[in-house]
Amino acid sequence: MKYKHLFGPVSSRRLGISLGVDLVPYKYCPLNCVYCEIQNTTHLVTARQEFFPPREILDELDSFLFPQPHLDYITFSGAGEPTLNSSIKEIIRYIKDKYPQYKLALLTNGTLLNNDDILQEIIPCDVILPSLDAASSEVYQRVNRPHPDLKVEDLIAGLVRLRQVYSGEIWLEVFIIQGITDTEQELALLRDAISQISPDLVQVNSLDRPGAEEWVEAADPKRLIEIRNYLRERLPMPVEIIAKIKYQTGMKSLDADLVDLIRDTIKRRPSTAEDLAAMLNIHINEISKVLRELNNEGKLYAERKPRGVFFKWIA
Repeated sequence: MKYKHLFGPVSSRRLGISLGVDLVPYKYCPLNCVYCEIQNTTHLVTARQEFFPPREILDELDSFLFPQPHLDYITFSGAGEPTLNSSIKEIIRYIKDKYPQYKLALLTNGTLLNNDDILQEIIPCDVILPSLDAASSEVYQRVNRPHPDLKVEDLIAGLVRLRQVYSGEIWLEVFIIQGITDTEQELALLRDAISQISPDLVQVNSLDRPGAEEWVEAADPKRLIEIRNYLRERLPMPVEIIAKIKYQTGMKSLDADLVDLIRDTIKRRPSTAEDLAAMLNIHINEISKVLRELNNEGKLYAERKPRGVFFKWIA
């Protein structure tokens, strides 16, 4: 069965062997983050929709999960914001009822979590991984470029409310853009916001491959360590770096066949991640994961053009 809504399983730095479930069409999101490796948001929205018949997604899950594959998590993620799907409650409940052996994870930008109905819908998840990149309105607008209806104060309030009603694990991701989100003032505001949110874990991240805007660059590894130490000294929960830095090794579980397909394709013709996903009929998240690792290994050259970021194979 060819899957429209499932991708992977992929080997995730944070979640181990993870089966992705994509609940929204490509690039439907309340944010248009400058660092997004899947490039600019094409549908900047906050209104929830069903998008697809829930049965369509559930049939794919039944097909994949029937043999009881080994998975560390089933993860709601993809190329947009999962909580925009108004059927997420039904899908979560179905998995929990029919496949209780699997843990559920939700990757979310957190923008809709000030809605109590949505909070109740996602409570059955075993771990929720929201993000908070800025705690001031100025930096939030510059980095996350939110829908006009969204304010950073509401984002933080929603994350605080999540902690109040949710007893599962919360792993909060903080994306660092050096000189913007790591100033003395912004770090102090982030520290205060994180203290209010009280996640179980803080994960510091930075750019792995070209983002939506050319000016966004990976933070210096030494700076990431300084930020981690700053937060560790001021917060009671663990703080770790999940960005690739020099002392971290590459992932050992890349799909060799997919690497070969990508290599052979871009050797013939430089392509964007979106081009590769369409040509190879493989979900954009799987393509992005492999490009990220190959870029970290220095096997790719990225060139930004008007239509997007094109990848070339370095012979």
